[in-house]
Amino acid sequence: MEQDAGQGTGRGPDGHGAGRPESAPPGIGAGRPGAEPGGAPPGTSGVRPSGLPLGGFAYTAADEEKQRGVRRMKTTATGLLLLVALVYVLATWAENSGVGGWPGYVAAAAEAGMVGALADWFAVTALFRRPLGLPIPHTAIIPTKKDQLGESLGSFVGENFLSGDVVRDRIHALGVGARLGAWLAEPAHADRVTAELATALRGALTVLRDSDVQAVVGEAITRRADAAEVGPGMGKMLERIVADGGHRRVVDLVCVRAHDWLVLHGDSVMDAVQGGAPGWTPRFVDKRVGERVYKELLRFVTEMRDMPGHPARGSIDTFLTDFAADLQTDGDTRARVDRLKSEILGRGEVQDVIASAWSSVRSMILAAAEDERSELRLRARASLISLGARLSTDERLQAKLEGWLEDAAAYVVTTYRTEITSLISDTVAGWDARQTSKKIEAHIGRDLQFIRINGTVVGALAGLAIYSVSRALGG
Repeated sequence: MEQDAGQGTGRGPDGHGAGRPESAPPGIGAGRPGAEPGGAPPGTSGVRPSGLPLGGFAYTAADEEKQRGVRRMKTTATGLLLLVALVYVLATWAENSGVGGWPGYVAAAAEAGMVGALADWFAVTALFRRPLGLPIPHTAIIPTKKDQLGESLGSFVGENFLSGDVVRDRIHALGVGARLGAWLAEPAHADRVTAELATALRGALTVLRDSDVQAVVGEAITRRADAAEVGPGMGKMLERIVADGGHRRVVDLVCVRAHDWLVLHGDSVMDAVQGGAPGWTPRFVDKRVGERVYKELLRFVTEMRDMPGHPARGSIDTFLTDFAADLQTDGDTRARVDRLKSEILGRGEVQDVIASAWSSVRSMILAAAEDERSELRLRARASLISLGARLSTDERLQAKLEGWLEDAAAYVVTTYRTEITSLISDTVAGWDARQTSKKIEAHIGRDLQFIRINGTVVGALAGLAIYSVSRALGG
């Protein structure tokens, strides 16, 4: 009595008979006249309303196993129908043969049982196909109303699940903070999260193109440095250095180096002085002048090296103090420093150094992410364990984390509710109608056959009760 929608070959109530075998693989019938490619039923395009190609909704081996269970239950329900029909025939024959009054009760019960069985068979069959292939209105509900069911399902999910209050209550009830903390506090779990983070980091660094990152980093550093006025900051730093006497170590180093150089290159200094003398002066005069200049220069440098209170050192202190003040207050000095900064940043060599810094950083991060014993991964692991231990006991931290999660989830479901519900309805709309009906029947058809069995039993009991009441009233 059951039949696939769109097929004209009848079947018995147990679902067996002529027609395409239940075990036919998905997509069979794709070559039938009127069928769309891929087995879509006539009148459907097999494409989402948005124009995107549809994913498959395959009828699997597991579904086929469930379908065999459905067929067994169909056989049982149909067998019960045939049994009550046989009982009705025998009871009617016995009643007409004058055996007594009891066959009437049996016949009434069997008759009502047949009615209940047939009615429930029709109701169950009408969900998936047209009973007996007859074009009865409001039958084959799932194949013909699949798209409307998908839209209704999407609306139902959107109204009852994708609301901020529902999501907040659910996350709060889960106690995510305490559970996550206890989970992270386990070293094995922290190791797992650390490994996953390292994998994600390596993947991100692999996907990024060095040239793009270098361009972005270089532009960001240059733009930020160019926009910042460095004069006042340099002035404050220099002022602190002079106040702390930090510059004296530099002066000491310069004096030592200058003295050592003069000792080693005395001839060069004297030659330079003699070379700059007028041509009309005697050579012995030039030599005496050169020796005198060299000795005075060496004495000056030696005294400056050995005397912390040397006047030249005091002049350097005064110059640096005044320069630090000018960097902070003098507009011309600050402007000259900024121009010098811009010129330095604009040089190609500086840009190359900034860009190449990313390659070094990337290599360092990749090496650390790949090494399980690297400082990066060990610190990440320790931080996760510490966070988990704190999170499992700190109620304020738990509340803060859960608040963030609730806000994020509520934002997602309220902002993208339409997209999520459209995903449901569009996905259902893209399923092949016949395959969808067959798959749903495989999953719930066995339970639906109990409706037929219950209908037979309840109908028989109702018929017996009605017949008994009518006889009691003298009918």
